[in-house]
Formats: sequence, structure tokens, C-alpha cells
Amino acid sequence: MTSGTQIRLFVASSLILLLSSSITFGTRKTQRLSSGTWGGKHIQFEVSDGSVNIEYDCAHGSIEGPLTFDRQGRFSWRGTYTREHGGPIRKDEKVNNQAATYSGSIKGDTMTLTVQLANSSDPVLTFTLMRGSVGRVWKCK
Repeated sequence: MTSGTQIRLFVASSLILLLSSSITFGTRKTQRLSSGTWGGKHIQFEVSDGSVNIEYDCAHGSIEGPLTFDRQGRFSWRGTYTREHGGPIRKDEKVNNQAATYSGSIKGDTMTLTVQLANSSDPVLTFTLMRGSVGRVWKCK
């Protein structure tokens, strides 16, 4: 083998090694939120099969996956937020689904969650949730 061929072989091998290691490490940049319950004051967050069902006082919401967060625990997910009210629901009543952005961070067993309703002047909602807690929710009656 000539020295030029050896150099090309070395460079090609190095590139393949570098590429394969970057693919391996690149997949670890984000993590998925595992199934389970998170809860706090006025909220319950149930993660199952890559989606979330959320119960609030007098409201509910949902998020469809993927439920990923970065190495620092930060996330931003899109979902819905639906206001509820006391009393019966009328037969012809329209459901008030609103698009919402769920963002925040996870540190250990604590999640800080901010809910921003799309196209709304309503204030941003902020919650602190704990993994494994069912939370305290008071539904409208």
C-alpha cells in the first residue's frame, strides 16, 4: 500500500468513526417523558402512551407526543385547553377547545409547567408538579 492510500484509508476510517459516534451521542440530546402521574395544586397530569391528559379546576387539556425534553430538562409541547363550567352541559353546547403551549422544565421529580393559551389575553398559568403525586383538583359542579 502506498502512503497516499494509507492516508486516505486513515481519513475515511476516522470520518466513519466520527460520524457513528456523533449519531450515537446525538440521540441522547433529548429524552422522553415516561408514563406516570404528576400532580400539584389545581392540576393533575397523566402521561400514558406518549400523550398527556390534564385535569385542572374547571378545565381539562391534552397534549399529543412526542413528549421530549432536552438535557437541561426544558420542553415546549403543543396541546389543547378546554374550559369547563358548573351545571349541566347543554345538548347543543360547543366545546371551547383552545390551542395551548405547554412549556417549562423538569428537574428530578419536579416539573415547572407554564400554560399559554393561543390568541388569548388570559394570563399565563404556572404550576409546580411532583412526579408520583395525584395533585389536588377541585372540579366545577
